[in-house]
Amino acid sequence: MSNKSTPAWEIRPESSWFSWRLPELWRYRHLLLRIVRRDFLVHHQQTLLGPLWILFQPLITLVTYVLIFDKAVGLSTDGIHPALFYLSGIILWSLFAECFTGTSFTFVQNGDLFGKVYFPRLVIPLATVVVNLARFAIQFVVFICLQIVLDPGQLAKHALISLGGVLTVLVIVSGLGLGVGLIFSIITAKYRDLVNVIHLVVRLLMFATPVIYPLSIVQPEFRNWVLLNPLSTPVELFRYIFLGQGMATANQLLYSALCMLCVALVGSLLFNKFGNKLQDVI
Repeated sequence: MSNKSTPAWEIRPESSWFSWRLPELWRYRHLLLRIVRRDFLVHHQQTLLGPLWILFQPLITLVTYVLIFDKAVGLSTDGIHPALFYLSGIILWSLFAECFTGTSFTFVQNGDLFGKVYFPRLVIPLATVVVNLARFAIQFVVFICLQIVLDPGQLAKHALISLGGVLTVLVIVSGLGLGVGLIFSIITAKYRDLVNVIHLVVRLLMFATPVIYPLSIVQPEFRNWVLLNPLSTPVELFRYIFLGQGMATANQLLYSALCMLCVALVGSLLFNKFGNKLQDVI
């Protein structure tokens, strides 16, 4: 190699808060797609039903919710067919929960890989989000098919605004899952026992989100507390778009979007600063 030759890239033993290295991430896009494929295969290889679990898992949860919250408890669904009401909340909540938990274990589950080869560490959490967006897409098709059977008129009524609304909801929900997951990925790398805390937080947070109940039945004095949860408005907006019922205003949606941006920014900053320093801890 000539002395005048310059390397394609240079790896330095340092970290920075703002070292996103977006051009480098783009160069590793093929690796990201391979990791997405790997994660998808790992989850469904050597199983009885394979990828069909992506469909059966929300459907089994749907049947459970209908039997308990609709038939046994009689919880209001705001005039929406119970199957559509619960399935809309289930698929959105699953997207957030899987993005959050999957990203939270980035260093715990990939420590050996990080120690053997260099690549931008942010590829792993981004791949987790892509995998779960693909799962959501499959479950969303099931939701649309169910709506065509149970309430086709409402779907046609809001067809023009459905695409933009769904994209907005997906960006906010997956962005929140990614941002919070990046923050917890740094913590779980040092304190492994917090893995159990994460699962508990996910379960409790679901009850603070209008997944199994509509926001309209919450008492007015407590409604603002529920709306402090940035996941509440996207769930309500999703139901309004497809089911015609939901309490979502522009200000509330803006609040959720700003929370998502702040959480994603803080999470990426922490990930950039401490991600490379955790290899010795892992």
